[in-house]
Amino acid sequence: MLSNYFTVKNEGINQLIIQKSRFIGYVKRVETEEAAQSFISEIKKKHHDANHNCSAYMIGENNQIQKANDDGEPSGTAGVPMLEVLKKQDLKDTVIVVTRYFGGVKLGAGGLIRAYGSTTSQTIAAAGVVERQLMQGISVVVSYSLLGKLENVLRNSDHVLDSINYLEQVEFIVYVRDGEEANFRERITDITSDQVTFEAKGTAYVEIDV
Repeated sequence: MLSNYFTVKNEGINQLIIQKSRFIGYVKRVETEEAAQSFISEIKKKHHDANHNCSAYMIGENNQIQKANDDGEPSGTAGVPMLEVLKKQDLKDTVIVVTRYFGGVKLGAGGLIRAYGSTTSQTIAAAGVVERQLMQGISVVVSYSLLGKLENVLRNSDHVLDSINYLEQVEFIVYVRDGEEANFRERITDITSDQVTFEAKGTAYVEIDV
């Protein structure tokens, strides 16, 4: 598993009018090629009356699945520049569709490349980008007398405080970056004067806004 990677936060939609043509971008996070194809088909069905529904996607830990489709635009002027934006931003597990309603003014190859690239970039910006970091979950259990002190420390740290469970003692579920577990335990042990118990809770990807 990757220690971290970037992808889109949410589905996003954005529209540009360029030389009377209407470009509508749709982006979504997907984890399989089947899901990407399904999303593309959904947008094509929604905009069945459009002149073009161009698409691109990049999927897999090593970006092993990469596809671009010009959907009738001149070769290399739509899908490829869209895919290049995904590559430049290093967005994994991401599919983008740009729908075009022709406005009567030809843009030329350079104009099309810029239009599809810009629509892709702005649609991604509308959706937002996150960094998914692989973190180790750790249960931190202390007495109630240490609740306020430890909560303050954790909320002002680089670690992710996932939840607080109020049981016989207080349990903090904290996610720590891969490789920082030993330093984390040492710091918390010092802060609590060794009045603490730890338990590993498995790893998970935690999303951080970029």
